[in-house]
Amino acid sequence: MNWFHIPLEQWTNDFVEFFLLPVLGPIFESISHYIGLILDQFENFLTWVPQEIMTAIIVLLAWWTKGLKVAVFSFIGLLYIGSVDLWKEAMQTLAVVLSATFLSILIGIPFGIWSAKSRKADQIIRPILDFMQTLPSFVYLIPTVLLFGVGPVPAVIATFVFATPPAVRLTSLGIKQVPIEVIEAAKAFGSTSWQMLVKVQLPIAKPTIMAGINQTIMMSLAMAVISAMIGAPGLGSVVLQAITRVNVGMGLVGGLGIVFLAIILDRITEGLGRKQK
Repeated sequence: MNWFHIPLEQWTNDFVEFFLLPVLGPIFESISHYIGLILDQFENFLTWVPQEIMTAIIVLLAWWTKGLKVAVFSFIGLLYIGSVDLWKEAMQTLAVVLSATFLSILIGIPFGIWSAKSRKADQIIRPILDFMQTLPSFVYLIPTVLLFGVGPVPAVIATFVFATPPAVRLTSLGIKQVPIEVIEAAKAFGSTSWQMLVKVQLPIAKPTIMAGINQTIMMSLAMAVISAMIGAPGLGSVVLQAITRVNVGMGLVGGLGIVFLAIILDRITEGLGRKQK
């Protein structure tokens, strides 16, 4: 099937070298600056709060959302993270996850609403989401490093791109699943489009939107660990060091920290979603 040659690699490199970086470079620097500010706020807060107080907050949140068993599990998990001296790394990972999730929600939910409201928008957005979700996660790191360099900010950007599709898809799905009878009743009472969205569709779709946020957080955590390859601090860097040193024990210690953090975040956000029903 090698009937002709497509120099896609050369075209891409020329586009980046002669247009993207010279023309749009200042825009990327501004984006990097503002994302860095968001990340610093999260990281400074999470590392400033004493471990005991942060543990108490998370355990109480787990108890309120999912009950006593999850609260006990959360306490054990956080106790483990502190006892293996990975608290700072866990908070750095959590800061990257929260920053990326914040951006994903900020951008993903409006796009999900747009996708639900407009068929043309849905036809444009859906293939883009398919592309974003099927692209191997490591591929996200290449343009991120090229445009933003290495460090925690590019990690947040790569994580944001990787984790946004669930927020868009499930917001759109939740609004589309609002019963037509409810829509007709709201129209009969003279609701405007804005009132329909804010007072009818979004409240009914809230459990589905929360499920999307849960998935966004889980994907953010997965990508935040992978992004240690481009200099992201946190638990992923511990695992990466273990791989480069062939240190099985260090890998197990870091890996268990990631597992505990992932399960705690999953259960708490899942519980928050159920409370919206």
